[in-house]
Amino acid sequence: MAHTGEQSIKKQLVHALTNAGDGYISGQYLAEIAGCSRTAVWKHIDALRKEGFEIEAVKKKGYRILPRKDRLTETEILIGLKTDFIGRSIHAYESVPTTQTIASELAAKGAENGTLVISEEQTEGKGRLQRVWHSPHQGGLWMSLIVKPDIPPYQAPRLTLLTAVAAVLAMREMGVEAGIKWPNDVLVNGKKIAGILTELHAESDQIHSVVIGIGINVNQQPEDFSTDIKSIATSLAIEKGENLDRVIFLQSFLAKFEDLYVTFLAEGFSPIKEQWERYSITIGKRVTATTAQKSLTGYARGINEDGALVVKDEHTNEEQLIYSGDITIHHM
Repeated sequence: MAHTGEQSIKKQLVHALTNAGDGYISGQYLAEIAGCSRTAVWKHIDALRKEGFEIEAVKKKGYRILPRKDRLTETEILIGLKTDFIGRSIHAYESVPTTQTIASELAAKGAENGTLVISEEQTEGKGRLQRVWHSPHQGGLWMSLIVKPDIPPYQAPRLTLLTAVAAVLAMREMGVEAGIKWPNDVLVNGKKIAGILTELHAESDQIHSVVIGIGINVNQQPEDFSTDIKSIATSLAIEKGENLDRVIFLQSFLAKFEDLYVTFLAEGFSPIKEQWERYSITIGKRVTATTAQKSLTGYARGINEDGALVVKDEHTNEEQLIYSGDITIHHM
């Protein structure tokens, strides 16, 4: 990651060039804005080009930035990011097997709270229960967040539910009516649009870090999905009828995650639980819950303070708690 001072200069340069639109800005003026030499401006312009920015340089005129391409670079993400610590340290890649593995390694080496690992593509993306998660190049957001909450390890699963709420809020802000299927799937019109995988690194009484993997289908078209998932998967672009700016959507998600995370640490799980239940598509439905031990059919009543699904058994009328497993929703 770049030093804060260098990142600040790059941010100022991009801001000035972007605001100039089609106009050129002289190297001298950029040097004055950024508080550095013209040589340093040239060096930072070169660094921005390596990050994927297209910047023209014309003698006697100066520099001009061309309309940006859809790129997930550290600079792009930081410009306009409205968070205090979530996503402030960024490791951005072109292609990785999975961001979860990289994030876990960084966490073990002491990565700071809120670190974001993101890649344009995952070649071995994974979901819950060792399932494959399709992560094509530039189609969506494939990322992992490292957080270090001061909570007992048994409360860590609540972060999965919190993440789902953040994703739904960001999608609804973009005009897509998403809902949550317990425990960690985000659906639109019955089709999966996002998944969450949480991995805990802890001792018996202390959390070292929680690595939250998030996969969100953003700009895929129907033909981008393989035959086996085409009928059950969707994307924000399909639902909205137009492509979205992935950076703007990511910034919205990170801001919403931070708000919920800070609330959770300050006020407990109740405010998160309330929002999760508001956007749940599971509650009130007849469901079959399949766990490692049993299969149970009944009506989903809500979640408890631990995030477990409360199901009223249709045979015994007793309420059962489902802590992990798969849910099938029966549509009447």
